[in-house]
Amino acid sequence: MSVLTVSTFIALLALLAAAVTVIALVLRATAATSPAIGGAYGSLRALVGPAALWLAWLVAAAAMAGSLYFSEVAGFIPCALCWYQRIAMYPMAVLLLVAAWRGDRAIRPYGATLALIGAAISAYHVLVQRLPGLPSGSCSVEAPCTAIYVERFGFVTIPVMALIGFLTIATVLLFLTPPAGSEPAR
Repeated sequence: MSVLTVSTFIALLALLAAAVTVIALVLRATAATSPAIGGAYGSLRALVGPAALWLAWLVAAAAMAGSLYFSEVAGFIPCALCWYQRIAMYPMAVLLLVAAWRGDRAIRPYGATLALIGAAISAYHVLVQRLPGLPSGSCSVEAPCTAIYVERFGFVTIPVMALIGFLTIATVLLFLTPPAGSEPAR
């Protein structure tokens, strides 16, 4: 498969994840406004909650695989901000797999925190790509943070895909039913 085909497929997955994430967050934010929306939110939570750890792991594993594809197969050199995003995503793939395997729902606050840190780095990377005058820290001439190796649909770059992945993981963890003996998530 060509890099164009693979990157288009990954971009489509990211857009699908973004759409589902936005719908889930809107339902969660508006659940108290009407019984119908509250019922839809409750149904979604009942559907996603038991599988949330596995779903979060699946997103992290897919993001890690995509990242490795872009660097190891496509030959794109990761910049410093890409490495920081990897530092947030790669451990999540392992931690979420172990938590899902063990049914350890206590990972929720730690996984969500790591996902939100990664999302902040990704969001800054998106800004650096779109506004190259922003300071990018330790980015180099060989691997500039402003380089756009992939751009699909006019805006989906590698940092955009990472941002969507991090936000999707954080959102899925919101739907995770909390460990026994703790407060229920709202």
